[in-house]
Amino acid sequence: MTVSRLPSAALSLKQFLHRQNVLGIYRNILRTIRRVPDEADRKFLRDWAREEFHRNKNVTHEDAIRMMITQASNHLAELQKSLALAHS
Repeated sequence: MTVSRLPSAALSLKQFLHRQNVLGIYRNILRTIRRVPDEADRKFLRDWAREEFHRNKNVTHEDAIRMMITQASNHLAELQKSLALAHS
């Protein structure tokens, strides 16, 4: 019998891809927040983003993960649009 060298907690390909997608969105949200001119607003948004991602980090249901990825992408797009309008 062949023994796998992968740890028992290894991610499936789908889980790995979801994780990479979530991390990318998280990084983009934090980068976008850095462009917010007001320090208090930046802190509020940064704390909000960290709390949301931290609160949902143990979610394993695939449909819920996809829904949260969509919501996070929409929040990112809204924030980027708001910043673009504010700077024009």
